Amino acid sequence: MRPMAKTELLGSTAITLKDGGGDDPEDIVTKALTDLTQTVEKRFDAQDAERKKLSERLDKIEAKSNRAKGEGDDDLDEATELEKKAFGTYLRRGDAVPDEDRKALTVSNDEQGGYLAPAEMSTEFIRDLVEYSPIRSVASVRGISSPSVKYPKRTGGTNAQWEGEAEEAEESTVTFGQLEVPARKLMTYVDISNELLSDSGGTAEAEVRLALAEDFGKKEGAAFVNGTGAGQPEGLMTHPDIGEYVNGSTTAVSPDAMVKMMYDLPAAYRNSGTWMMNGTTLGVIRTLKDGDGRFLWQPSFQAGQPETILGRPVVEAVDMPDIASGDFPILYGDFSAYRIVDRLAMSILVNPYLLATKGLTRIHATRRVGGRVLQAARFRKLKMSTS
Repeated sequence: MRPMAKTELLGSTAITLKDGGGDDPEDIVTKALTDLTQTVEKRFDAQDAERKKLSERLDKIEAKSNRAKGEGDDDLDEATELEKKAFGTYLRRGDAVPDEDRKALTVSNDEQGGYLAPAEMSTEFIRDLVEYSPIRSVASVRGISSPSVKYPKRTGGTNAQWEGEAEEAEESTVTFGQLEVPARKLMTYVDISNELLSDSGGTAEAEVRLALAEDFGKKEGAAFVNGTGAGQPEGLMTHPDIGEYVNGSTTAVSPDAMVKMMYDLPAAYRNSGTWMMNGTTLGVIRTLKDGDGRFLWQPSFQAGQPETILGRPVVEAVDMPDIASGDFPILYGDFSAYRIVDRLAMSILVNPYLLATKGLTRIHATRRVGGRVLQAARFRKLKMSTS
């Protein structure tokens, strides 16, 4: 007689228990439960794989929906939002707009249902040449940490006398003074539109800083040459104690006068001297010859070496006067006797809050620098006069 089978229902899974062979019923149940557990685990694994595939598909769909699409691929509202986002990025960053946003920017007209894109803002600025006198290249420059600096000066020497045997020596006195070089303040400010700052992608602010640097360099160079000393540096050409040498003519520079003016200085100063004049005067000097027919001006024969007049280097300063009656177009001397003191390098302060309601940003610039002739005896200037 065949063994009878018993069927029991566990949960929603049917387990068939077979009688026969003297098997222990508990072993049968244990084996059935093990098979059931393995079946459930396989089903869970299959469901996890399906969820993973579904998640990957959703990620691909989301990434595709975030990309800017071509015409006709999106509805009107979605395309408009993409264009607005890209256009706002362009206004803030200019040419630095990311490529993904640049794709959404199109140029079209109203009849075609498009929108007006602004004209391209070039990063190249058109600027005029700014010339300034390079006095710093030959003068003595020092940095200071106080409003001014004082230099002790000996104004007199001793007076030794030849004395005979047993004669008493006479007393000498030495007098001293001091020269003060104050740091003068040069400052200004610029108001610039916030729209221009944002539309230019940062180049507008850089251009303002460059303009300020050029302006400050020009103003201080002019002061080093012709400054009055009242609220500004003292200039080389305005110092009252610099010696004058008469040219002998009011219209034409005399080569002999230049030679004599140069050798009017003591040898220690003459041998370290430099000529200074503007380009117009330099052009005239290049045509002059000495008594033996040799040009006063000589070109540089070696890279890095300056051109020379009578064997000494020349500096072209745009702020020097032209050749005219009563003027001083040429200066010669040891420029280490002109002291420039730097108290504060050009400082830039950007204030976006003061004029924020007007849509403007104010950029402040300040510079503190001084200059003064320490020893006038080291210079000579040529006067276009007959007496």
